[in-house]
Amino acid sequence: MDLQARSLWLVTEPLHAVCYFDEKCRALGKDLGLKGFWMGYFASRTAPLGAVEPAAATAVLGVFAPGMVARALPAAWDIAGPAHVLDERGSRAAHALRGIDPEVEHRATELLPPLQVIVDDASATARPLFAANRALCDHADPVERLWQLVTTLREFRGDAHLSVLADEGFDGCEALVLAAAAGRVPRDTIRQDRGWSEEEWAAAADRLRSRDLVDAQGSATEHGLEERERIEHATDRLAGRLLRSLSEAETEGLLAALEPVVRRILAADVLPFPNPIGLPHLDEPVLRGGGGAA
Repeated sequence: MDLQARSLWLVTEPLHAVCYFDEKCRALGKDLGLKGFWMGYFASRTAPLGAVEPAAATAVLGVFAPGMVARALPAAWDIAGPAHVLDERGSRAAHALRGIDPEVEHRATELLPPLQVIVDDASATARPLFAANRALCDHADPVERLWQLVTTLREFRGDAHLSVLADEGFDGCEALVLAAAAGRVPRDTIRQDRGWSEEEWAAAADRLRSRDLVDAQGSATEHGLEERERIEHATDRLAGRLLRSLSEAETEGLLAALEPVVRRILAADVLPFPNPIGLPHLDEPVLRGGGGAA
């Protein structure tokens, strides 16, 4: 189940991630009159929750510096309301997927029923972004609905991941420092991408060093690598609850049906590697359930 949960993430994250890397999707904020990509990002990512305030947004997003979030919210809501942002977010993601994979509308016919079963049957307790996104999975456009369903699954895993980090005693900055030290996200850019100052980053590294998780050069120690792997396995375990409503054969069928869409996205070079979401290059064993991301 845990391995299948990892595979589910690997074959749904690229579909979701077009909203961050497709050119038209990235222009959402600017086109709506928001101030740059990041104001658009925070508005679109949190819009399912309504006109959320920065403290709540920072808590549910987990790894962004509070000041970075506060520069975008609640100011964004004075320019574009959550409903308008959500309409644009979904339609642009669907447009991106259609441009990448001409067969995606046909594939959606096969994918929508099992994805909807998973989303409907999952528990929303302590899963705020999952719960908020689940309420949006009723689009008439099948491709937009497909994107919203995989986004909802993605947010379930994200909510679970933050629960694991909190249980393991990591704050948002510490989690990123360890992920960068372990090579999971780009070390050169992730600090600025998530809004942490050099002083905040250094202080978090010092705290991790005192726990023997990173060394003096900022690389993960053996203990740090083990801890990072433990976090991923715990995330897989919690995210694996998504698949309890499907049989083994149904799960394998869903993963296989998602693979062609993912292959098209990767072939289109929409997603950069390495990337700040920690998505690895996918090889055949990973997509077939024979491996997993670090």
